[in-house]
Amino acid sequence: MTSVRLATRGSDLALVQAHYVAGRIQAELGLETEIVVIRTTGDRVQNVSLAKIGGKGLFVKEIEEALLEERADVAVHSAKDLPALLAEGLVLSAFPQREDPRDALVARRPGAGVADLPSGARIGTGSARRRAQLLAQRPDFEIVPLRGNVPTRIRKLETEKLDAVVLACAGLDRLGRGTDIAERISPDVLLPAVCQGTLALEARAADPLCAKLACLDDAKVRRTASAERAFLIRLEGDCTVPMAVHADWQAGGLLRVRGLLASIDGRQTVCSEATGSSQDAAKLGDQVADAVLAQGGQEILRGLAKRGDA
Repeated sequence: MTSVRLATRGSDLALVQAHYVAGRIQAELGLETEIVVIRTTGDRVQNVSLAKIGGKGLFVKEIEEALLEERADVAVHSAKDLPALLAEGLVLSAFPQREDPRDALVARRPGAGVADLPSGARIGTGSARRRAQLLAQRPDFEIVPLRGNVPTRIRKLETEKLDAVVLACAGLDRLGRGTDIAERISPDVLLPAVCQGTLALEARAADPLCAKLACLDDAKVRRTASAERAFLIRLEGDCTVPMAVHADWQAGGLLRVRGLLASIDGRQTVCSEATGSSQDAAKLGDQVADAVLAQGGQEILRGLAKRGDA
């Protein structure tokens, strides 16, 4: 193999991420790269909520098809877009990087944080997770559904007369727009999405390239991703389910996993956490998910299914 074809979405953020991975492959594997832009269903359908058209898996389906049909060799994903189950024959071969996993508040009034927003503030987000957690703390907020790439969402501060929008810090940082962030919201206030800020490389399990990509893998990032994805898989969740999980490192190299499941309106919220050896990352994710389910999460999931939100 003399050239590696990298499949990616075509947004500015996706291309920045793909070029970062391309640079790593060229430097560490000595292989030329080619960027293959895939326009996914999630990118094409912009005026309907993801929950109504199938969830974030719609940002992945066509990219996985390109891998399986050998039109591309490696997919570069924002790991939080990945569904619980991958297409058969594909694996996550490397987790090369994690940026700031926190959520970002971009406010109309510079410097304003969540606590500074006025009663009845209009907050833009397309995330069920963010909506539920914000309403759990501030039922007075008006949550305005939001789709589109990062620049489009920020422009809607003006066009939709919003007080703030909530995005991922990692995306803004990677685009060089970190100065737009009014507040990097603590996970104690807004628990992040599964693998938020994490890059994931997906490849064909049988392709010899898959093993070579291991040199791009960050062992600590893989363990946090393993814990968080175990939580996702155990809950059988996707972006239609208001769920959050975050794994972070503690003293002595221990891994702490915090998980949350909520109703759409934020009135019901169940949280749990566990700390243990990072060697047991997936088990910790499972443990937290089981605790959330046992403490009322099952009832929340049944309620979501009944109303058609999950």
